Amino acid sequence: MIWFTSDLHLGHRSAISMNGRPFEDVEEMNEALIRRYNEVVAADDTVYILGDLCYRMPIEEADQLIGRLNGKKTLLKGNHDKNYDESLFEGIYDFLEIHVDGLNISLMHYPMLEWPKSHYGAVHLHGHSHNAPEYNQEQRTQNILRYDVGVDANHYSPVSLQMIRDFFSL
Repeated sequence: MIWFTSDLHLGHRSAISMNGRPFEDVEEMNEALIRRYNEVVAADDTVYILGDLCYRMPIEEADQLIGRLNGKKTLLKGNHDKNYDESLFEGIYDFLEIHVDGLNISLMHYPMLEWPKSHYGAVHLHGHSHNAPEYNQEQRTQNILRYDVGVDANHYSPVSLQMIRDFFSL
């Protein structure tokens, strides 16, 4: 199965108050996000993480938390990502286009106004904005195939490719 997520901000105390996350402290947030991720992502699944995995923590601690996440992980670097252990990932990119079952998908941490083949049914998945779930609804209502896969927009859980297809009726 293929999954997408972004903006976990593991270790980021201020993410709780800035984004209205329902956690008492950063340790509870870290454990809840890792648990929710691992509840849906299996060891053999493919996961595209669209940036901002961790925030202001020693790299060894960040690598240890990332190592607890299931799946074959590909990282699209966000503005808070550092030099994680590359062996934790299948690849690390700034921008990536993937093609799955006839669907073109552009992956990047930041939202774009236009992306490759956007006028031909291609989808753009991003993070960075810490949107509420209503953002994705608004995009669909406006016939824009752009989706925020960040945890704040998706009930603190990754989103599957099938969920994206169903959401946009693709």
